Amino acid sequence: MKRLFLLILIIIIGVSGLSAKDYYIYCTAESEDEVALIRFDGKTAHVEKRIPVGVWPVEIEGPHGITVSPDGDYWYLSMAHGIPFGYLYKYKTGTDEMVDRVELGLFPATMQISNATGLLYIVNFNLHGGHDEISTVSIVDPDEMIEIDRVETGVMPHGSRLLNNGLKHYSVAMMSGKLYEIDAMTMELKRTLSTAPKLMKMDDHSGHNMKQGKMDKMDHKMPPEKPTWVYPHPNDKLLYVVNNGTDNVVEIDIEKWSIVRTFKTDKGPYNCEVSRDGKYLVVTYKGAAKTGVWDLKTGKEVAKLNNSRKVTHGVVISPDSRYAFVSVEGIGKEPGAVEVIDLHNFKKVAVAEIGKQAGGLSFWKMEN
Repeated sequence: MKRLFLLILIIIIGVSGLSAKDYYIYCTAESEDEVALIRFDGKTAHVEKRIPVGVWPVEIEGPHGITVSPDGDYWYLSMAHGIPFGYLYKYKTGTDEMVDRVELGLFPATMQISNATGLLYIVNFNLHGGHDEISTVSIVDPDEMIEIDRVETGVMPHGSRLLNNGLKHYSVAMMSGKLYEIDAMTMELKRTLSTAPKLMKMDDHSGHNMKQGKMDKMDHKMPPEKPTWVYPHPNDKLLYVVNNGTDNVVEIDIEKWSIVRTFKTDKGPYNCEVSRDGKYLVVTYKGAAKTGVWDLKTGKEVAKLNNSRKVTHGVVISPDSRYAFVSVEGIGKEPGAVEVIDLHNFKKVAVAEIGKQAGGLSFWKMEN
């Protein structure tokens, strides 16, 4: 009997060892001009490398948004500060050597590469512009690192993501209070929608009859919603938009082009992501220094965790839907960090300290 028990124990240990994975994540440190490569082995988060970025040795260029190419071979970084324009940088994964860069608009921010077109779509946030200055989405050939088009959207666009099929690009503009849909194939703005549930029907536009800049300048009052992020459900039928100014997340039916659910959140929601299995929506609460986990079937918040710093920023979820990686900025000279949340038991299981003002994250790969 004792031998049988020992044999079973050995088998369990062996299986668990085989199932252990290493997760690799890139995270920017905006006030450090660094990108950290972090490896999480299921127990501990290791900072594998701190990668200096940019070309100005004595100036802070502000690495903000980051994304890894669909094939995992390259990562792309938005450098927010320029004279006056910002840049998109291209690096090789593994060696993390800079390959090329291209000048874009004012304060380029979040981005993603389309699986359908192979092009990269990135919003120009224009942080230092006025509240009536229309900004753009830059469309870049990431192989040649050439900007091939710009599409006008709203005032201070920040969050931007593509559908999983790569056919539609969505972005939200903070000072316009709207969601924008761009056809990734034709590079045309197709639809806009107010992110305020009660106003959505009054503020719906097709995008065909007038330029977006003219439509936004017709708005006499600044909307209070201040949407900061948008993320698609894995089924490509729903979108989730974070309204930082009114403390809620709205669920949008893409076909109906209307808001179907509203989730009332803690203070200052900022970023969000949906797990690949479609079960959970993870929302960072920048104003509350917390992270919330929502069950999308019930529409209820099933967990809310305190973060280790006062300013919670971004989130990315591993492709196996097991872990959420959350960036927390820190204040002043305090280092930033990436925290790991286990989505099976809703507990924080690891923390990796990185450079100041931890911000954008991107998942690179999983290895057994």
